[in-house]
Amino acid sequence: MNVAEELFGSHLESISLYVDILAGKGIEWGLIGPREGDRIWDRHIFNSVAISDLLSQGATVVDVGSGAGLPGLPLAILRPDLRVTLLEPLLRRATFLAETVSELGLDDSVAVVRARAEDHRQRYDAVVSRALAPLDRLLTWCGPLRRRDGIIVALKGRTAADELAAVTPELNRQGLVGAVLAVRAHPATEVTSAVRLRSR
Repeated sequence: MNVAEELFGSHLESISLYVDILAGKGIEWGLIGPREGDRIWDRHIFNSVAISDLLSQGATVVDVGSGAGLPGLPLAILRPDLRVTLLEPLLRRATFLAETVSELGLDDSVAVVRARAEDHRQRYDAVVSRALAPLDRLLTWCGPLRRRDGIIVALKGRTAADELAAVTPELNRQGLVGAVLAVRAHPATEVTSAVRLRSR
């Protein structure tokens, strides 16, 4: 049994369809780079669901600057208990997301909202983002979307620790605590860094 089968089980067909959409329309529409086609599973899907264990059962989740639906759509497929909002300000991307959600049959658990984070007024148990912006900007955008007992989770690369150190004074001012977590979707997949912020 391969990693995708082990991870997604009965949802393998849905996630495979999403990968096909990314490899086709995602590249055609410029949402995924043309060289990414062969690396979608490792670089995008497994990376996105590496933060799954940080999300509580039945959580409301907003994916800020969702783009092609990463990490929100892989999380929604893996975890049908989640209620996921894909927040995306650009029309072209929001259109792609709405069409993809419909094609995947996820209308009951995933909503697409075309808006900037600073204009969105709902609050969520978890605010997630992937390769969106430096942590100082993310804090400004994502902070107001977090419920008081909620978390912010940003998938980051090697800069995670440095970015967290840079915003620590602001976290202290806001009564937040941050941690860099080494996460992975499966023992056979790559470790990635995620920054988690929550109330003290």
